[in-house]
Amino acid sequence: MLNHIWLWMIILSILIAGGTDLFQEITAVDTPVQEEVHRNLNKDTKLGQVTSAAIEAAGLSVKIAIGLIGVMALWLGIMRIAEEAGAIRILAKAVRPITKRLFPTIPSEHPAVGAMVMNIAANMLGLSNAATPLGLKAMEELDKLNPEKGKATDDMITFLVINTSAITIVPATAIAIRASLGSVNPQQIVVPAILSATMATIVGVTTVKLIQYFNNKKKSLSKSK
Repeated sequence: MLNHIWLWMIILSILIAGGTDLFQEITAVDTPVQEEVHRNLNKDTKLGQVTSAAIEAAGLSVKIAIGLIGVMALWLGIMRIAEEAGAIRILAKAVRPITKRLFPTIPSEHPAVGAMVMNIAANMLGLSNAATPLGLKAMEELDKLNPEKGKATDDMITFLVINTSAITIVPATAIAIRASLGSVNPQQIVVPAILSATMATIVGVTTVKLIQYFNNKKKSLSKSK
């Protein structure tokens, strides 16, 4: 779905830019002839501006990616060490009372719990790229408990909401991006990031739990009839 959206956004931007340039050229025919000037097509045409912006964005993405290598390598290494040392299992046991309430149908020793805890921990450290494979692994494990394949369970939806809102204690990726772009105080976003992400998670989890509660109540009433 996302690939289709991006494809149509690219096609529409090119068509609109090209159409705008064509319209300007057609309407310029009726205007009085002025002195011939050398035009910079990259700046004077919409299609040229789109092309220049795409090339500049591609160069900027490489610059940002290189700036992220060091930070990502550091935190991914720390996560790997914690996993091998058993810290993840200890963390999973420590947060078991919370996970049991959030995901009541998942057995406490199921591999999905460890994958979800690692994903949430990576998000808390601002490692969105590191959290992605862990989130996919968690969804894969959750699907093994799914009685209706192809239909998301309540636990899968709850995890997706938590993963999307992502409480962030150390927004490492955002700090690294700001630092690579020359920010004087790249760590200045820490407190706002914590507050905004925490509120988003609270609102998201509360909303999804209320919806699930009413849906389950509705199903139980319909079965009793």
